[in-house]
Amino acid sequence: MKQQSAQARWELHTQRPLLALAVTFAVAYAVPIVDSGAGGSLTVTCTVVEWVVWGAFAADYLVRLVLARRRREFVRTHWLDLCAVILPILQPLRLLRLVATLTLVGRRARMASQIQLTTYVGGAVIGLLMFGSLAVLSVERDSPNGNIKTLGDAVWWSFTTMTTVGYGDHAPTTGMGRMLAVGLMLSGIALLGVVTANIAAWFISRFEKDDVEERRQTAAIEALTEEVHALRAEVAALSGGAPEGVPHPVPSTTEKPAR
Repeated sequence: MKQQSAQARWELHTQRPLLALAVTFAVAYAVPIVDSGAGGSLTVTCTVVEWVVWGAFAADYLVRLVLARRRREFVRTHWLDLCAVILPILQPLRLLRLVATLTLVGRRARMASQIQLTTYVGGAVIGLLMFGSLAVLSVERDSPNGNIKTLGDAVWWSFTTMTTVGYGDHAPTTGMGRMLAVGLMLSGIALLGVVTANIAAWFISRFEKDDVEERRQTAAIEALTEEVHALRAEVAALSGGAPEGVPHPVPSTTEKPAR
């Protein structure tokens, strides 16, 4: 229990710093792509920042592994985190560091109970649009046959790809760009399914709530009706009057009194 408590405290205390590091990573990743004329020193600085952020997430995984009570189960249930930590080591590509960092941020965000599903989905959509645009621009801008040359073209392409509209006015021509397109398509379909399921679950819960309230009101009305019937019967029994449901005879005002 002490190890589990230590792990929970670590995750709680490191959540915001890791999110701040993820934002720093996003800036470092975007600057050399948006500013194509950036100098070598700026590019090197941004690359170092990216590796430092990735290293922080890797250290976070190791600390959580040490604090876990059952380490084998932790590795088995957090295999995606492990893959995100190992991939950039096997192949030091900026795109893999991007995917790894986004994966680790998403895993930590889902573990936070205060982050609602709607907020998570909205953040995922914005993140995929932004990073998808930057990634495809970085691999397509220098392609001789490519038509995604500006950030505006890349954002438009990412939006149409995620929504599976695909106008075809902009399309990747490189292998890496097409892999990014496949990833965005699958991510867009998955997020659309999550949003649809969330809306459907909300409607179902509201209908169930209304149905429960209606049944409660119906039961209360039936109980009140039975109580009224019981009171009428009791009043009739005490007054010696007519049975329940039979009105008392009312004397006519036109009859003459007997002599």
